[in-house]
Amino acid sequence: MGGPRGPYIQLMFTIEHEFDATVITLIDDVALEREEDVRISLSDRSVVIEQIDEDTGAVKKITLSQAQLSDLLASVDLPEGSYTKIT
Repeated sequence: MGGPRGPYIQLMFTIEHEFDATVITLIDDVALEREEDVRISLSDRSVVIEQIDEDTGAVKKITLSQAQLSDLLASVDLPEGSYTKIT
């Protein structure tokens, strides 16, 4: 893969609109060290992130409030440190 414009990255995901949430599934199909797919359910109240543990087959789940998701998105490009977000 490559050429005059450089290497191409193939992103794979699905988006489904359900009754009370939007569900995004991130598919790690092209990675050299493939990870299990990640399922993200976005609702008005919270964000639920799920991934199957390949060793146990159990679904691991993390639930974030909308405020926590907002903080996470704000923190992505910041340097190491402690921050307070004023809204």
